[in-house]
Amino acid sequence: MAGIKLLLVEDNVLNQKLIYLTLSKYGFKIDIANNGREALKLLEDKKYDIILMDLMMPVMDGLETTRQIRKNEKKSGSVNRNIIIGLTANTYDSDRDRCIKEGMDEYMAKPFDVERFGEIINNFGFEMSTV
Repeated sequence: MAGIKLLLVEDNVLNQKLIYLTLSKYGFKIDIANNGREALKLLEDKKYDIILMDLMMPVMDGLETTRQIRKNEKKSGSVNRNIIIGLTANTYDSDRDRCIKEGMDEYMAKPFDVERFGEIINNFGFEMSTV
């Protein structure tokens, strides 16, 4: 499935470039937000298939942004829930549990692992095209 629309919410420019370059090779159409507030603004006008959400960001972190996205979905009565995958350097079970509790659908540890990402999105019915 080529052309999957992905919103990358990440404040670290090096991580942005790495993930963008990696996933672009697989045909993803990627927009980047530097923080949660920018992400919410983009979501007002665009629909994404997947949101890859860093947890620790300035302005608005990933957990608060996820709570706001879920609140907006509920308020709009939308039946199409955004798929949100948390992305963090922390690898503790408590971090994963917190991500899920706050409304994320899945969780990935940094550094970004494209194979793990492929496994996760496959669980949601998406397939990465071959390079």
